[in-house]
Amino acid sequence: MKHVVGCCHWSSLVIALITISLCHPQPSLSAIKDTESATHADTASTQAIVNTYEYPGIKVVQFNLSVLSHYSYAVVSGSMALIVDPGRDIQVYLDTAKKEGWKIEGVFLSHSHADFVAGHTEFSKAVGCPIYQNKESGALYKTTPLSNNTSIPWGDGQLTFLSTPGHTPDGMSALIFAKDDKKTPKAILTGDILFVGSVGRPDLMGGTMAAATLAGMGFDSWTQKLASLSDDVVVLPAHGAGSLCGAHLRDDPSSTIGIERSTNPYLQHKSRNDFITSVLEGLPEAPQYFKHNAKMNKVGPELINWGAPLPPSPPLNSTLSDPSLFYVVDLRDAKLFAAGHIPNSVNIALRGRLETWVGIIVPWGSNLVLCGNPEEVREAQFRLHRVGYDVAGSLSFDQWIAAKQKVFTNVPMPPQELYNGMLNGTAPVIVDVRLPSEWMGLRIGNVINMPLNQLTDLSSKLDPNEPVVTVCNSAYRSSMGIGLLERRGFNQVASMTGGGEAWIQAGLPVTQPTGPGAVSPSPKRVVKLADLIDPAQLKRMIMDLPGTFDLVDIRPADHFKDYTLPGARNIDVADLLSNPTYLTGAGPLVIVDRTGSLAMMAAGILSQKTERPIKVLFGGLNAYWDTAEMESPARPAPMSPANAPAVQPLRPILPSQPVPQSPVPTKKSAGC
Repeated sequence: MKHVVGCCHWSSLVIALITISLCHPQPSLSAIKDTESATHADTASTQAIVNTYEYPGIKVVQFNLSVLSHYSYAVVSGSMALIVDPGRDIQVYLDTAKKEGWKIEGVFLSHSHADFVAGHTEFSKAVGCPIYQNKESGALYKTTPLSNNTSIPWGDGQLTFLSTPGHTPDGMSALIFAKDDKKTPKAILTGDILFVGSVGRPDLMGGTMAAATLAGMGFDSWTQKLASLSDDVVVLPAHGAGSLCGAHLRDDPSSTIGIERSTNPYLQHKSRNDFITSVLEGLPEAPQYFKHNAKMNKVGPELINWGAPLPPSPPLNSTLSDPSLFYVVDLRDAKLFAAGHIPNSVNIALRGRLETWVGIIVPWGSNLVLCGNPEEVREAQFRLHRVGYDVAGSLSFDQWIAAKQKVFTNVPMPPQELYNGMLNGTAPVIVDVRLPSEWMGLRIGNVINMPLNQLTDLSSKLDPNEPVVTVCNSAYRSSMGIGLLERRGFNQVASMTGGGEAWIQAGLPVTQPTGPGAVSPSPKRVVKLADLIDPAQLKRMIMDLPGTFDLVDIRPADHFKDYTLPGARNIDVADLLSNPTYLTGAGPLVIVDRTGSLAMMAAGILSQKTERPIKVLFGGLNAYWDTAEMESPARPAPMSPANAPAVQPLRPILPSQPVPQSPVPTKKSAGC
């Protein structure tokens, strides 16, 4: 139903806004922020086409696998398709090719990937196509080697390859030229050398090359090659937000060279030393499985029988609970795990970043056993092949119960109960298992930070006989922490129900430290309000920073047609408030209307639901015309609520580079 919003009935309008908000519940502030919650949907674990970039005679189809923050591509001209950086499970590419009438003529690997097992050997078996790769890759399988500036025709288009080391020594990007112009590229496939808002980390070579050396190569790749490209060249990276192949990636599937030149914080450093320092600073610990995947990709991954039967049942006795013999991963959700689980098993729920967390937590080569129903085990085994894990056995929890074996249980602690214990001094030891950056930014009080990937070692500082409660943002990671502590001999462990999201939704106070190790003297409640932006500031953003924010105009469509600001999209206020996609995105969301009143009310509602900055044009478009000196034939006369007179179309000031009209994302990219 479309809501028609008038300009004068303010009491009715307020009621309408509140009704829209209540009838269309959105994720909480913390749910949007929490990178685990973003990958709990069923669709996050399947490949999906997110964009198609079309140019004369050639197009690029972009696939996304959210749980690994992995972008792969098909470069298509006529019936010829080149698959770029494919995942190991290649069926989605084969099915798409069959549906669209493509013939897969080759695979291009931008570098030796470490965060997933690539599908190049699977393609060699399935279609017998060549594998294009940097001649410096050191691959132990047959490749069609590429050198810097190698060009190959691709249907009506052309591909030119650039050697771009920095993330790895063998990094290579591919320029895409259309039919109408073989001198000016339309897009570039950057692999992991350049991301949206970031660059590839240089510390994943396992000590075979100094990270600083690679970072210096990355500086050269930018300054000597990529920076010479025109601003409108579209950047298509191999990863999005949440990937551990870089830090602080923005949540957009693509960008342009111009946008990255002006907004990517790493590229603002003009000094080689400053760039190297910036790239090396604050990198998260790389998952232990990365080095093993890199080796598999270089050797050539073994082919997988994707239709193999379920792994056999392990021994249904106490040996399965022995951490030295088996590593049991429980795929069920946190509630079922707490109600009863195999002793010393670890809860890595299927609805989440299963691949990455198994790769972080489960030592490579472990005797891995999966616990879940047959459908869960089948999906988990399929997904774990993506990161090179083999599964030794599987069982359902019902089988364990039927065998009359010992069971561990935990009683989750509701936020209010934990808070009451903190007030009266009876609370257990509280361990926050999030990353230090999350813990420093917002916490539920005076709690210990032991990041999940270090919890096994750091737990030696705790008394295993004392009760412990683990917390995170959504209870996904804190439930994992239960099993890790139990494997270390802790016998009174629980997780806080719902995590920090539930804590904030219950209205309980949080602490926002002001410095390293500092604790705020008094807990503060989080109250989010929209920010005001004055007309001069908005004009500067439009002129100088196009593509770094979303600008929406919530006036009626006929008023929007009469005049608008460059880059603005006309959005019905009802859709703005009911569609969760507006709660996510890179950069702020700027809302404009005629006077700023309606925009401020809408922004106030949205600000309670998201960490994304929401800004409102102070005084609305009336104030903009008065103070921002917008070029136009004439300033439009003020519109009365009842009758808005017609105005002449305005001539917009064009920004220095095109404002990309990105489609509203259908879902948020995976984080980690």
